[in-house]
Amino acid sequence: MTDEEEPLRHTGHLIRRAQQRHAALWQEHVSAQVSSVQYAALAVLERMPGASQSELGAALDLDRSTIADIVVRLERRGVLERRPHESDGRRYSLHLTATGVSEVDLLRPRVFEANVMLTESLSSDEVETLRRLLKRMLEI
Repeated sequence: MTDEEEPLRHTGHLIRRAQQRHAALWQEHVSAQVSSVQYAALAVLERMPGASQSELGAALDLDRSTIADIVVRLERRGVLERRPHESDGRRYSLHLTATGVSEVDLLRPRVFEANVMLTESLSSDEVETLRRLLKRMLEI
């Protein structure tokens, strides 16, 4: 243990505060309508068009009910559509609509800028180290 005062000595507390800072930057600089998780879903579908809901959930490490809610919200907004799966009638394939593609294109530079702002007090080597350590901690 360190000799820092509580709660600053706890990694979880620091991660929560970093997440709060990220959420505030997101609201102010990226979008008040599209959450970072919704954007992540759109970005994954851009990379994996036709993914199933369970594949999308696995890519984002989200449980079934959470990903179902996100898909419904994105579908209502017209940025995502469900199509019957080609080979499995019990599944749907998820695809970005033209509006969804435009939204990703609009938000991507804002997401990049918010990320820069989040880590602006770190050197590029420190940012890479932070990302590497977080991935290791999350086992990804």
